Amino acid sequence: MITVHTVNEVRAQIKAWRQKGETVALVMTMGNLHQGHVSLVEAAAKKADHVVASIFVNPMQFGKNEDLDSYPRTLAADQQALTKAGTALLFAPNAATVYPNGMEAQTYVEVPKISETLCGAGRPGHFRGVATVVCKFFNIIQPDFAFFGKKDFQQLLVIKTMVEDLSLPIEIIGVETMREESGLAMSSRNGYLTPTEKQQAASIKQVMDAMSEDIKQGHHLKEVTFRHQQTLIDAGFEPEYVEVRNATNLYPATDEDTELVILVAAKMGTTRLIDNLCVSR
Repeated sequence: MITVHTVNEVRAQIKAWRQKGETVALVMTMGNLHQGHVSLVEAAAKKADHVVASIFVNPMQFGKNEDLDSYPRTLAADQQALTKAGTALLFAPNAATVYPNGMEAQTYVEVPKISETLCGAGRPGHFRGVATVVCKFFNIIQPDFAFFGKKDFQQLLVIKTMVEDLSLPIEIIGVETMREESGLAMSSRNGYLTPTEKQQAASIKQVMDAMSEDIKQGHHLKEVTFRHQQTLIDAGFEPEYVEVRNATNLYPATDEDTELVILVAAKMGTTRLIDNLCVSR
C-alpha cells in the first residue's frame, strides 16, 4: 500500500490507473479503524480494481465541546489494517492540505432538510462539514464507487442526496453495520466506554429489535418510541432521540409507510452512540 499526504500525489496515482482503464473505489475514514472499516475496504476491493482509503479527522464536522482534540489518531496501526484488507493507496492529508485558506474561507456544501433533523438538529453544522469534506475528496479522487457504513444512516442519505443533486458520477454503496458479539455496533467511540458501560450499551440493539417486532405487530409508532425510550433510560442511557422514520427520506413515519428505519442516538456516560435498524412492514 502506498501512503500519500498531498493532493498532487494522490491525483498522480489515480491518473496512472485511469490511463490503464482501471476502476477506483473510495473508503473515507477518520482513522482509529475497527472491523467495520475493514469490511468497507473488503467490499470495495471486490467491486473495483483499486481501493483508495482516506484518513482525515475533519475539524469542520466537529462542534464546540466535541472530541476533536481527543479523537484517537492511530496511523501506524491503521496502515497495517488497510494493507491487510487490500487497500492500494492511503490518502492521509492534514487540515492545512484540505483547508489551505482555513475553514472560515472555505466554500462549503450543504444538503438542506435531510441535514437538519435527528443528528443535524443536535449537532448544528455537522452535516455541512461532512458534505463539504466528502464532496472535496470526491473531486480530488474522482472514484467510480464510494463505500460508507450504514451505521450512520443519516450520513449515508445526506451523501446519496448530495451526489444525486450535484450529478456526481459516483455510485454510493452502503455496507451493513458490523456488530460486536453483544450486538453493539462497532464504533471508534466504543473505546471511550468502560467495560461496564460497554455491556450496558449492547441494550441499544435489543431495544431496536423489540421495537421492530412491535412495529410489525401493528403497534402505534408513538407508543412504541415512547415506551422503548424509557427502556433505554432504565438501562442507564441519556437518549438524544429514539425515532421511527421513513427510510427513504427520513420524514416522520406515517401509517402508510412500508419501509421504515429505527434511529437511536444516546449517551452512555460521556460517550455518544448512534445506531439504526431498518424495518419493512
